[in-house]
Amino acid sequence: MTAKEFMSTLEIIQQEYPGAVPKREIFALAKEYQVMPVSEVVKLLRDENNDHRLGAVSILDWKARSKKTSAKEKEDAYSAYMDNHKWIDDWGLVDRAAPYVVGGYLYGKDKKPLYDLAKSKAPMERRTSIVSTYYFIRKNEIEDTFNIAEILVTDTDEFVQKAVGSWIREAGKRNQEKLRSFLDEHATKMSRITLRYAIEKFDKETRGHYLNLKE
Repeated sequence: MTAKEFMSTLEIIQQEYPGAVPKREIFALAKEYQVMPVSEVVKLLRDENNDHRLGAVSILDWKARSKKTSAKEKEDAYSAYMDNHKWIDDWGLVDRAAPYVVGGYLYGKDKKPLYDLAKSKAPMERRTSIVSTYYFIRKNEIEDTFNIAEILVTDTDEFVQKAVGSWIREAGKRNQEKLRSFLDEHATKMSRITLRYAIEKFDKETRGHYLNLKE
């Protein structure tokens, strides 16, 4: 399977839709192409067509999720994501692949790459740093989520702000007291967007308490 074959098949699918191809179609096609060599996936990832890049990160995601994928290929998928991050320039591309391609690979390993991304000048790299921790949250490990959120707590980019709020909320489902403690310390510093996402699952009274801290 090659990048050109993927593109050709996607062109056929596009003929069925007068507007944009639904993402579900791209995800399904990517699943069929998940055995594509990572070197070919990188060609898709570096293409200017956003559907091709979405296909690329989706293929990486399927590889990362599959039990049939070798440890070496999962490492190659992780490297392809990290080494080509400038083409992963949209929050949808980040969210599609970061949890399993990056988070899944780094689970049980040194998390320094995520902390380096959290300090990047590129907003989508910073978003990757927090979104990748979703894999850890699923494993009931939430420390890295809150540690990275602390680095990003005053971030000025809207898509990073939303991610921080969303992911500490998800981590808070595992340990609400940890989330409350984080908010007690940082609520007045974080953006209102981040705060609103973080407190979304709290009761009305608790939401009001934290929102009032911003007044």
